[in-house]
Amino acid sequence: MNSLKRGLGIVWMMLGPVTIFYLLKTAAAEIARKPHIDTKIQWAVFVVIFIPIAIGMVIFGYYAFKGEYDQLPESSKEI
Repeated sequence: MNSLKRGLGIVWMMLGPVTIFYLLKTAAAEIARKPHIDTKIQWAVFVVIFIPIAIGMVIFGYYAFKGEYDQLPESSKEI
């Protein structure tokens, strides 16, 4: 299971920059297609919201690849 977590960490690290690239590419194409102020504001909001999410995916993938999630802590509550 730990090797699966590390492998998926690589996937998450690659998915972040690819997501940012396609987000910016799509935003530029949509703004060029319809250069009104409402389109620019809409895509600016999308970019501002989703770039930190993509950066978080890269950070999560880095920690998964590094092995930080190999041994998860047990719950402190006993049922």
